Amino acid sequence: MKKIILTLLSLTLFTGSVMAQEQDGSRDYKKWMVRLRGVGVVPQETATIGIIGGDVDIHNYFIPELDFTYFFTKNIAAELILGTTKHNVNTTSSNLTAVGLPSDVDVDLGSVWLLPPTLLAQYHFYAGESFKPYIGAGVNYTIFHNVKSGDMINNVSYENKVGYAFQLGIDIALNDRFFINLDAKKIFVKTDVTVDASNLAGGPLDIPADVKIDPLLLGVGIGMRF
Repeated sequence: MKKIILTLLSLTLFTGSVMAQEQDGSRDYKKWMVRLRGVGVVPQETATIGIIGGDVDIHNYFIPELDFTYFFTKNIAAELILGTTKHNVNTTSSNLTAVGLPSDVDVDLGSVWLLPPTLLAQYHFYAGESFKPYIGAGVNYTIFHNVKSGDMINNVSYENKVGYAFQLGIDIALNDRFFINLDAKKIFVKTDVTVDASNLAGGPLDIPADVKIDPLLLGVGIGMRF
C-alpha cells in the first residue's frame, strides 16, 4: 500500500511538473492558496462487532481546518488538508448476556481523536471572474490518538489506516487576493478496533470490530492567494 501511495504521489508531481513546463512564460494566476475553514464532521459509521454484536455510534463534531494549495497550472493543483477531530464512541444494541448484562446494551467506548492528513489532486474550473468551482480526489492516512476509554470497559485501541477522499468546492472571489470558500469532502476511513473488556468477564476478553467511519466534511471559510 505504501508503494502504491508513493507511486501515485510521484505521478501527480511529475505530471504537474511536465504540464507546468508546457505553459508559456506568462503567468495570469497565483501559484499558492491557503484557506481556513470551519468544518462540520458527520461520520457515516457502520461496524461489524465480534462476540457482542450490535453497531457503532460516533458523534458529529465541528473543527477548524487549514489547507494549502499549490497550482502546477492554472487549472491543476494539489491540496494538503490538516485538521483533527474528537469523537465520542459507543456501541449500540450489543448483547452482554454472557457477562450477566442485558441483551440490548449501548456500551460507552469513551472518546478518540482522529488526525487524517489528506492530499488531493484538484481540477479548477473558471465560471466568470469571481467563481472558481473545483473537484478533487486523493488519499489520506488517519491517525487515532488521545484515546480515552469509557467507564464500562478496560481499554480500547484503534489501528491507523490509509483511505481515500473525494472533494467538491467553489472559491468566490472578494478581490484579487481574498475569497470565500465552500467545500464538501467525503473521506473513506476504516479501522480495526480492539476492545479490552476483561473487567466485565473477570478474565481476558478482547472484542474485535471492523469499523467504517467514512465522514462527510462540510466546510465554509476564507482564503488568500499569493
